[in-house]
Amino acid sequence: MNQDQQRIRELAYQIWESEGRPSGQEQRHWQMACKLLHSEQQGDLQPAPKKKPATRKPRAKPATAPAEEASRQEKPALLEKPAAAKKPSRPRRQAITRTTKITEPGNPDADQRE
Repeated sequence: MNQDQQRIRELAYQIWESEGRPSGQEQRHWQMACKLLHSEQQGDLQPAPKKKPATRKPRAKPATAPAEEASRQEKPALLEKPAAAKKPSRPRRQAITRTTKITEPGNPDADQRE
């Protein structure tokens, strides 16, 4: 396939897509593409430049009001966030120490005598 036929094919495809991809219009699209190519070769039309991938622009940051103006403006009560209620702190547990009474054999403890 030579370059002219390839270019006609590309132009016919672009025409087909621009018309919403109708069926049964191949001959008409091909003829239109041949006329466009002939016009390009005569210098009447310049070939369409190849599309570059779209570059994304960074999002603009929202404008912030100066702190002085913000403090002067009052917010309606419904727009303010409610203050978070603090949970009551739990009292600390005292460390439990376990002691073992050591008694001498034959000398019963006073609590055990009764």
